[in-house]
Amino acid sequence: MVRRSAPLCFALALAACTLQGCRHIRRQEEKQTQAQAAAVAKEKAAARLEVPGPPIANANEYAQRIFERTGSTGMVAVVVRGDETWMAGYGHVSPMNYATPQADSLFRLCSISKVLATDLLAKLVAAKKMDLTDPLQKFAPADKTVTTMTARGAAERPVELIDLATHTAGMPREIAYPPAGAAHFTFPDHSYRWEWLPGFRLRTQPGTAAHYSNVGFDLLGDAIASASGMSYLQYFEQTVAQPLGLKNTTLAPSPDQCSRLMGGQHEPIECTNTEAAGGSGGMYSTPEDMAKMLRYFLNLPGVPVHAEPLSTSVVLDPASLKSIQGLGHAGLPDGLGLGWIEINKEYGPSRIVQKTGGGAGFQTYIALDPARHAGVFIARTDGRRGGANMFREANDMLLAMVDLPPVPEDMNDPERELTAAELRAANEKLRHIRHGKGGKERKEKAVKGKAVTPKHAAAKTHAAAKAHVTMKPKSAARSKAAAKTSVKRKRR
Repeated sequence: MVRRSAPLCFALALAACTLQGCRHIRRQEEKQTQAQAAAVAKEKAAARLEVPGPPIANANEYAQRIFERTGSTGMVAVVVRGDETWMAGYGHVSPMNYATPQADSLFRLCSISKVLATDLLAKLVAAKKMDLTDPLQKFAPADKTVTTMTARGAAERPVELIDLATHTAGMPREIAYPPAGAAHFTFPDHSYRWEWLPGFRLRTQPGTAAHYSNVGFDLLGDAIASASGMSYLQYFEQTVAQPLGLKNTTLAPSPDQCSRLMGGQHEPIECTNTEAAGGSGGMYSTPEDMAKMLRYFLNLPGVPVHAEPLSTSVVLDPASLKSIQGLGHAGLPDGLGLGWIEINKEYGPSRIVQKTGGGAGFQTYIALDPARHAGVFIARTDGRRGGANMFREANDMLLAMVDLPPVPEDMNDPERELTAAELRAANEKLRHIRHGKGGKERKEKAVKGKAVTPKHAAAKTHAAAKAHVTMKPKSAARSKAAAKTSVKRKRR
């Protein structure tokens, strides 16, 4: 047996402990590295927002159908679903440019500009620079007074920012026809509308009825500029465009951007500064930028900056209003947000918040399905003929992309597309008027010496047929269906 001295034993024991300690430290480091790797993998998995649905490229089938049924000159479509993005162009850039629209093709957003305005409003509310219940007067030019009168007397309260943002301020759709030769979305300017406002009498008490108003959003844009301390465009660029990397969303397009502007058959292709209508309809954009905007409004992972929750929230129940006019192009409203319209609420995951737009030969649409983290955007230019309701078909496209069926049509919806049976019935009624009862009435009047000229008979026939086709069912199923909904093919 080998005897070891005490110092040697102590040294060996110390070495053994040191070795075990090193091994322990290495094991701890390995565990820490594994935990860090697992955390990174979990973070990446969370960032990958996978949404069930068919291949996103299937959107092409729906978009192609919309393009054909609307008779458009050109069209672009964008779909965002979780981590996936798809976009495509159809037709021609313009009647003079037969190239297919691309990701950087420029178009007018028209009234989708309104939800960009309310997004800025939500930012200012979050920053405590504005409140939804602030009176418009608080942000008016120093020498201007916001009207306090209605058509029937004094208003019960002042016009507030929430009234402007929900079309419930009692404002008209437009305030005057633009001067001859004025470019689209350049009238009325700031000076004109603030000269007009003090003498205007509100159509309804503020907050009691929703009547679509472009001038209301122009005034909201003026208030946003006042509260931000900079021009409306500068504030948009600083808080939205630059953080999101929007290169072509603007009110003041450059010559290069203008060279990419799409155009339709019936309106001049004008590319001008539209800051006068920044809040209501003046914005230009591209498919590439709108893909970023969809992700922004859906609050998807990986976006540099997100919209404020208030931006797309519902703030008003239409059932509380006396009437609704001009807000039902894409479906009967279930809720009013700040510029946004909620539809399909009773169908749960099929709930959509959307905004329609139209003007200067363009028709635009943005729709979000927040529950499924998906959204669509479509912009098209008019063609030689009219066509189907793009908005309703885009809703079906959005739901199909998240494995949901189309929502059944509401028979109380005055803007729904007539079925084949309803069209046949309308035509039969028209033939009856022309050859049956109408002919009998003409004979009776002729006998009495009151002959009806063909021109008058035709006018009467047309009016009767139109009344039949647009007639609402007597049994309104929902209170909101009883609210007036007016179809005006102007700026939406």
